[in-house]
Amino acid sequence: MTAHLKKAELHCHIEGATPPALALEQARKYGLDVTSIIQDGAYVWADFTSFVKCYDAVASLFRTEEDYALLAEAYLTELAEAGTIYSEIIVSPDHGNTIGLGADAYLRGLAAGIEAAKAKTGIEGRMLITIIRHMGAEAAERTALYAARRDHPLVTGFNLAGEERMHRVVDFKRSFDIARDAGLGLTIHAGELSGAFSVRDALDHVRPSRISHGVRAIEDADLVKRIADEGVVLETCPGSNISLQVFPDFASHPLRALRDAGCKVTLNSDDPPFFHTSLLQEYEIASQVMGFSDDEIDSMTRTAIEAAFVDEPTRTRLLATL
Repeated sequence: MTAHLKKAELHCHIEGATPPALALEQARKYGLDVTSIIQDGAYVWADFTSFVKCYDAVASLFRTEEDYALLAEAYLTELAEAGTIYSEIIVSPDHGNTIGLGADAYLRGLAAGIEAAKAKTGIEGRMLITIIRHMGAEAAERTALYAARRDHPLVTGFNLAGEERMHRVVDFKRSFDIARDAGLGLTIHAGELSGAFSVRDALDHVRPSRISHGVRAIEDADLVKRIADEGVVLETCPGSNISLQVFPDFASHPLRALRDAGCKVTLNSDDPPFFHTSLLQEYEIASQVMGFSDDEIDSMTRTAIEAAFVDEPTRTRLLATL
């Protein structure tokens, strides 16, 4: 069991972290019928397309600054109760604009929730602004410019998410350059639904310090060696990978192979309730199913803190608690 282990998470999409019970509360608040996407207290979907549809329906239940504060506080509090000391959530100002709330109010609400959870439990939280791949390069640059101007102490990183099979990484190079010049930490979704080539493209064109997922690098031994040599950190999400059938089962998941090859790996939950998991469960899977020792799991947590997009005094304080 891993309840006694300290935990850290670098990869979680905040709308995708909505507990089904909170989604039901929000649906009641706005008089919406969610019986098609929530059954027996769980989210219902069958493949990547229906997962996205379910995700969007849940995201639409959050409409105000207060709604987003409630969501962030609920998720970070749940993490803290499982022994988590640090959390980075992936946030989308584009979504804030799409729902008519506005990017500023969207981030303000989330920040209020992070601060409320910290006041209550001590958990440290940060936000990574994401650009959305399937919205194209122009929209991405607008968001990158917004992120660069947005001088908020809790906004510390920049990501690219969305449909991995659309557009090329090089199309987003300028967006990442803007974010880098603004001092934001860089990570990028690659090597999940697309193969090893997508990870190589990310390393070549974006030069991130971390890759969101990256597990399909295992298909290319030279690429695995490059990731290890360059010290790029992989934000692995085993439960998500099995749910989306990136790999058929945990026995065939490459987490151990990547770690044994010298790659820096971390444990993350991605969109936890959608994939019937949690950060605690990812730690349990690493321990009970994949056979990692407590020391090996602790080293993954240490890797996460060392790779976190956070100021050095905070990093030093977090490392001291491990």
